[in-house]
Amino acid sequence: MSDRVTERYAGELPMAEADDAADRVADDAVVLVSGFGSVGYPKALPLALADSGRDLELTVVSGGSVGEEIDTALVEADAIARRYPYQSTPEAREKVNNNEIAFSDRNVSSLGDEVQYGGLVDPDVAIVEAVAVGEDWLIPSTSIGQTPAFVDAAEKLIVEVNHNQPLELQAVHDVYRPDAPPNREPIPLSEPDGRIGDAKVRFDPEKLLAVVETDRPDSTYTFRDPTDDDRAIARNFGSFLAEEMERTPVFEEELYLQFGVGSLGNALMGELIDLDFAGRDVVYFGEVIQDGLLDMLDAGRLECASATTLALTEEGQQRLFEDVEGYAEDIVLRPTDVSNDARLINQFGVVGVNSAIEVDIYGHANSTHVRGSKAINGVGGSGDFNRNSLVSVCALPSTLKGGEISRIVPMAFHVDHTEHDLDVIVTEQGVADLRGTSPVERAEEIIENCAHPSFKPALWEYFEAAKEQGGHIPHDLKRAVEWPN
Repeated sequence: MSDRVTERYAGELPMAEADDAADRVADDAVVLVSGFGSVGYPKALPLALADSGRDLELTVVSGGSVGEEIDTALVEADAIARRYPYQSTPEAREKVNNNEIAFSDRNVSSLGDEVQYGGLVDPDVAIVEAVAVGEDWLIPSTSIGQTPAFVDAAEKLIVEVNHNQPLELQAVHDVYRPDAPPNREPIPLSEPDGRIGDAKVRFDPEKLLAVVETDRPDSTYTFRDPTDDDRAIARNFGSFLAEEMERTPVFEEELYLQFGVGSLGNALMGELIDLDFAGRDVVYFGEVIQDGLLDMLDAGRLECASATTLALTEEGQQRLFEDVEGYAEDIVLRPTDVSNDARLINQFGVVGVNSAIEVDIYGHANSTHVRGSKAINGVGGSGDFNRNSLVSVCALPSTLKGGEISRIVPMAFHVDHTEHDLDVIVTEQGVADLRGTSPVERAEEIIENCAHPSFKPALWEYFEAAKEQGGHIPHDLKRAVEWPN
């Protein structure tokens, strides 16, 4: 890196303790925070705000999921009045579902533009974690997310320099911001491991309100061990992928993959180590780098990985920290408006693999709400990849709670991804390729190939009764509402 930073601080900086910096945040401030995939978010400032005893009514906007310092401590202090665009802790979920926090779910790729140009919020201050800072620049830590857009948009900036994060993280960063509309040029990225920016997020030095030091680690992910269902889903997906590689000339030389964050996505990555790619280069172009991708890189099964965050377990993060510059030969982090850009997803012909809470028999997926009402988290980047991938795959177990509840349902009462966005459904039972099918044909494919045997009779009964009522997408609404789970 030609512009390599060797110290955490450069120039005359307004150093402050966390409590003092927190005093400079207004009670009703609109706060933009760094963080994506539960890493790279500020920690000392949110804790200071939570412990301040003030009557806070903050609007908090993050790039993606963040850790407990924000979505637990601030929530329990009743300090958050409004939240965008994602939440994932039990404490935040409870207040969102009780309407004590006004929560607005957003597709993450466009969030930076919405904040800067779209009138979503009128931001007061950005609070950003960094590994180094100068008078007019900072270097992000374990995620980039929407940090460049947030720093541009906010009137003031507070930087947390985290000594727990290695300075060498700068080696994986590629900070590039698209120009403002309507003069926005195409993103000049021709190879997924190419570099079109540098490690620094630059800002007007007049914005810099305070620099705070911390050494608090991220709230890293905990992935469960792969289940038998996970392995069966991976085998079914692998079989589909093998057929797809033979079917289309797009995959003759290279295969571009994306996996959603979570235990299933991580398990799928790990299981692909043993798949025969027949000499093809395998590339990851997505938003999250998880432990399974490190496994593939270490095994020599992955050419490179482009994302916006290092959403790793504690062990995975330690593995990367011990050899950041080695991994930087194959890993690059970018802002979300690059990692999730529709044109790049389309350009590279990505096979996007995401999950859902449930899928109905016509191919509509609900990834955020239980029974159409109770919010679980947020849509994240799944919409970006489901809509824009060359092949969009929804992978999920056919049941949950030990087989008591079917995740293939007659009708999804909340829909995040319509039948127009999904091409293939994969469960441990099999694969439903929905491309080119009518709604009735989709239902037949999904019930036959993806539903659990214990729920197939009830789904077939529903489908036959619905067809008697007619319609292009046959439904029996009374039966759908009364569906037992």
